[in-house]
Amino acid sequence: MASFFFAKLFGYFEKHFFAPCMDKIAYIFFIRLYPVIAGILSPFNKKAALWLKGRKNIFQKIKTALQNDDSKKIWMHCSSLGEFEQGRPLLEKLKEVYPDYKSVLTFFSPSGYEVKKNSNDADYIFYLPIDSKKNAVDFFDAVQPSLIIFIKYDYWYYYLKEANERNIQLLLASGIFLPNFSFFKWYGKMRREMLTFFTHLFVQTENSKQLLKTIGITNVSVSGDTRFDRVLEVAAEEKKLNDILQFIGDKKTIVAGSTWTDDDEALDHFANTHPQLKFIIAPHDIGESRIKECKSLYHFSITYSEYKNFIASKIPFAENINTLIIDNIGMLKFLYRYATICYVGGGFGNDGIHNILEAAVYYKPVLFGPEIDNFPEAVELIEKGGAFDVEDALQLEKQLEELLTDEKLYKEACDVAGEFVKNNTGATSVIIKYIQENLLLTS
Repeated sequence: MASFFFAKLFGYFEKHFFAPCMDKIAYIFFIRLYPVIAGILSPFNKKAALWLKGRKNIFQKIKTALQNDDSKKIWMHCSSLGEFEQGRPLLEKLKEVYPDYKSVLTFFSPSGYEVKKNSNDADYIFYLPIDSKKNAVDFFDAVQPSLIIFIKYDYWYYYLKEANERNIQLLLASGIFLPNFSFFKWYGKMRREMLTFFTHLFVQTENSKQLLKTIGITNVSVSGDTRFDRVLEVAAEEKKLNDILQFIGDKKTIVAGSTWTDDDEALDHFANTHPQLKFIIAPHDIGESRIKECKSLYHFSITYSEYKNFIASKIPFAENINTLIIDNIGMLKFLYRYATICYVGGGFGNDGIHNILEAAVYYKPVLFGPEIDNFPEAVELIEKGGAFDVEDALQLEKQLEELLTDEKLYKEACDVAGEFVKNNTGATSVIIKYIQENLLLTS
């Protein structure tokens, strides 16, 4: 229980602590406080420990990796794994169009770096050193980027300022801005200054563009969200999960992805009382305590690891098992393909829902909790009839029953969800076209 508490506390500091900083002094204070907080939490929380360990001797790692490479470089920064998936289509297209450039990918969070550190998604993958004037200078001296792209958010003052002072082209991709963001508050002067360092901002919605205009930021284009491009790419991959098909059989299936405790507590009764259905649960956190919690909530469940062992040994598991708990990272975006109905977690917490497009792309209706104000794609999909937000477990169960029994409602929701994704692709092309037309990189 203690580890869960510290995980939530660390996550709170990571996502929210910088927003209300009123001036540079406050920003510097919190920048210096952050590693202290991570140090306090590290004995109790793996994420905090990884955050500290990953930045130990970070500049030595960066300089050693790059010391003999004088090639031109593109630097892309992502806060975590979700933002990387958002930026991935752009990174891949840049590598295709500009093969002479090497790519440098940085993450702030362990949830991105630890998953991708050994991948070939970029030529170099690092943790981003904590923001400071000296660190920004040292990082730029080592990397020497020709173009910089920040994905969605995660604004770091000294890095952005250094790019501006060195006259390096700096783009924001898939940005989203809402009235409650600190940029538009009386205390947001420094945050507003950060936006002036960008060469150009590509935002998801017209509303974002108009909001930025109210604070004097006009170098903005509405490109849409590169996540639409990414999920369409994933859906097109020929990846057949035979073990999942074997578990499902001929049963209707609910796939619940990126779930938190509140999500599972809303869904567990329905799973436990509907043995004729199959359920696949992919928790956001796959730590030991969280998996144990899921197994206690879903009474007739088995973990994916256990299930694989049963298959390998050819020993049948209990016939009443109807719930498969995914205890690994990487499968979820393929699992939604096998759903009758999809549920996406996070909507009962303050942070809001996870990526609903990963589910909708497969022409499946999507359900989630009520915290959707910061997610325009969720609001629009609800309005069109391809998604449904629920306030509590009772409403969730009622909506599931309706979709499972009303064939007309179900088919309409499926069609709307899939077409919504299909009709909103193209953000990557818009950004690439800008780079080419403005000669930000040389071929």
